[in-house]
Amino acid sequence: MKIVGLAGPAGSGKSTLGKLLARRPGYARVDCDELAWEAYRPGGPAYEGLRARFGPGVLNPDGTVHRPTLARLALTDPQAKKDLEDLVHPAVMAQVTKLAEEHRTRGTRVLVVEGALLLSSPHVDLELFDLVVWLEVPEEERRRRLAAAGIPPETVGARMAAQNDLRPRPHPKLVVLDGRGSPEALADRIVELLGISS
Repeated sequence: MKIVGLAGPAGSGKSTLGKLLARRPGYARVDCDELAWEAYRPGGPAYEGLRARFGPGVLNPDGTVHRPTLARLALTDPQAKKDLEDLVHPAVMAQVTKLAEEHRTRGTRVLVVEGALLLSSPHVDLELFDLVVWLEVPEEERRRRLAAAGIPPETVGARMAAQNDLRPRPHPKLVVLDGRGSPEALADRIVELLGISS
């Protein structure tokens, strides 16, 4: 089984490309954002740590984490962002590793792992991947895409500011692709880079 990571800032097209690849026979997709949300549900591996670090102000009345409040903290406070990532990223990567083993057992040919911070988080073991693709898209185009997706302008601005210095760390498995191309052409290029028949 081949494992490919899709990384890049908000609006770079990771989800569109990941979903497109996952439609191919023998391909599957893992979304690190979804795994993060699972990690901080009550009983999840990051829940108690989040509650201890951020307090009751990030909780709903039923005890679940209020994601917009947590996101706002992470987007506006660099220390809060680091603390959040230190709590959540190890749990996410443990789950990615577990899911990779499950997919290997099932006979999945290619597992696509989608996550903005795959190439910047110190908690990501890049040895897990056969290829990591960084989608490069100019900021103005990313703003346009996020706005078209219905994300409020203030949220778009906050995301852009928080990811302003998001750059891939150099790695032998890294390939940078222009994310402005058609998703279909990008998907074909990734399959070609993996060196497998489509």
